[in-house]
Amino acid sequence: MQIRQLESGFAIADALTPEDLDEIARRGFHSVICNRRPGEAEDHPDEASLRERAASLGLEWCSIPVTPGNYGDADIAAFGQALDTLPTPILAFCRTGKRAANLWAQARCREAGCDIPALLDAAHAAGHDPQPVRELLNA
Repeated sequence: MQIRQLESGFAIADALTPEDLDEIARRGFHSVICNRRPGEAEDHPDEASLRERAASLGLEWCSIPVTPGNYGDADIAAFGQALDTLPTPILAFCRTGKRAANLWAQARCREAGCDIPALLDAAHAAGHDPQPVRELLNA
């Protein structure tokens, strides 16, 4: 599990297991957003086991499953709402962290006074190519 900070109170990670949630709670996160789709891969555990483990650790759980590269308006709005309402710090995850980074950037881009270069720099610093994020933000 690799956790990468994108902004104060928000980080992304690659694929998580129920056991990883123990470490997430120890690191002080209060909420988890899952961007993986049910059954998308053999290494993705049943979401119920993740949600139950999160609850047992006192972590808020939010599921916004998306297909890589396919982020609808409802998905972006739901992610923005989660950022605004979930207790921080928040950790969002998918298989590689890319979906979580893209949804974060698109949700933040909808806010007044958005600093797009800062979003791109944060995505790059977190290990993601900023060009696809730039293309999504320009679309």
